Amino acid sequence: MKISPLAPAIGGRIEGCDLTQTLEATQIRQIQKAFLEHAVLLFPGQTLAHQDQLNAARIFGESGTLHRPREFQPKAYESLPDGIMMISNIREDGVPIGSLPDGEMMFHHDMIHREIPDKATLLYAVEIPSVGGDTWFASGYAAYDTLSDKWKRRLEGLSARHVYHYGSTQKGDEKGTPAFGEAAHPIVRTNHETGRKCLYVNRLMTVGVVGLEATESDEILNFLFDHCEQDAFVYKHQWTIGDLIVWDNRCSMHARTDFPGGERRLLFRTTVKDTQAPA
Repeated sequence: MKISPLAPAIGGRIEGCDLTQTLEATQIRQIQKAFLEHAVLLFPGQTLAHQDQLNAARIFGESGTLHRPREFQPKAYESLPDGIMMISNIREDGVPIGSLPDGEMMFHHDMIHREIPDKATLLYAVEIPSVGGDTWFASGYAAYDTLSDKWKRRLEGLSARHVYHYGSTQKGDEKGTPAFGEAAHPIVRTNHETGRKCLYVNRLMTVGVVGLEATESDEILNFLFDHCEQDAFVYKHQWTIGDLIVWDNRCSMHARTDFPGGERRLLFRTTVKDTQAPA
């Protein structure tokens, strides 16, 4: 098994690992160590059944529980085991068979609107468009480490509020509907498995700094959004069928680029629970 960097700030590629096979204990330890070191791992060339993907998720912890809203529960879901979600723009009878079907999606952390957000997400590519639909990953570690001491002091003790409206891919398109969920978390969180500090705000879901007036809150957040999304901190992944990617949701955020609406895109998603709330 060979592990190599994907980008200077984030990401590792693992070759020579067939996730349909039972892994040796030494391989599992290597993968777990690489996950904490790189935050994003790419396993290319996989041919995974749903159970294989669920087994892969268990390398990193306890499988999470995925929410499947009614508007994304057509017949297509009847054959899926618990713990698997479809991310797809494919439609049957005019209704998407999966979640988050269309277009660009701003940088975000999965489930940041929960008290205990997910530890990790795994995404497996089955059908991809000819262009676009790429996923970009940004390092919260690198974003924090490169802040000035003045900014680090300013952010000490501050928390931000995060709101999510199900299906939204752009901030502001919730159209007045009640939030699917919301929570407040430290702007600078520490990954309890590595002890490293990282920035934990994102452009899609972070709406305000707790206890600050809107003007100051907006100034802080707009600076942090721009800072976190610098190319120097980002790995830009162009999907190939058979790619499985797992990312540490505590110290990385991700975004999706636009793609042609008339071309099919289908990926399967699993998650891993965390054991502690952000702190």
